Amino acid sequence: MESYSKNLTIKQWAEDDRPREKLLMKGRHSMTDAELLAILIGSGTKEETAVDLAKRILSTVSGNLGELARQGISDLMKIKGIGPARAILITAAMELGKRRNQSEVIVKDKISCSRDVFEVLKCAMGDQPYEEFWILILNKANRVIRKCCISEGGISGTVVDPKKIFKIALDHHASSIILGHNHPSGNVQPSEADQKITRKIRESGLMLDIAVLDHVILGDGNYFSFADEGII
Repeated sequence: MESYSKNLTIKQWAEDDRPREKLLMKGRHSMTDAELLAILIGSGTKEETAVDLAKRILSTVSGNLGELARQGISDLMKIKGIGPARAILITAAMELGKRRNQSEVIVKDKISCSRDVFEVLKCAMGDQPYEEFWILILNKANRVIRKCCISEGGISGTVVDPKKIFKIALDHHASSIILGHNHPSGNVQPSEADQKITRKIRESGLMLDIAVLDHVILGDGNYFSFADEGII
């Protein structure tokens, strides 16, 4: 995009540089993150255009959309120029993006490796600021019958009840299950508590003839697989 003086409004820009017009003329793939965000915001302030405001919003998260999705409405409202209405619009757009990814995964729900597990679970909890524990319920063909959130916790942990896990698994006639949870810190290495609960759930599954195929820990775009490391 051409550089414009801050004294110019977006309406004074060349037509193919204005975000809405650019999207119509050149398509969505030609747009920068800031330009797409500017369309959501709708207008700027007396001091800056919508694009400049969008760039400033992105600068607070180092340009990372995943980190932007983690921001709550109150966090966004701390940014000068962002009131409740704009904060709600941004939050809704981030959530729609997450759900859009989630709907794509449903089509490709056969699990053949730990990466497949990561792709499914990151849509569900990859950007949560607190720990969640999920299970994937699989049929004999290793297709996901259902994914369920078992528990939600705080920043450093969540309580997991194996009885709840296997009740859900039995209710859905699971052939096998896969465990997954996130580490908001970004460190995907399993704790001693993670290893202990994994062993406990796996042993319970053996008694019920429901195999626990893997336990995947997610954090900041990375993951750790118990199966890949040979510890399940």
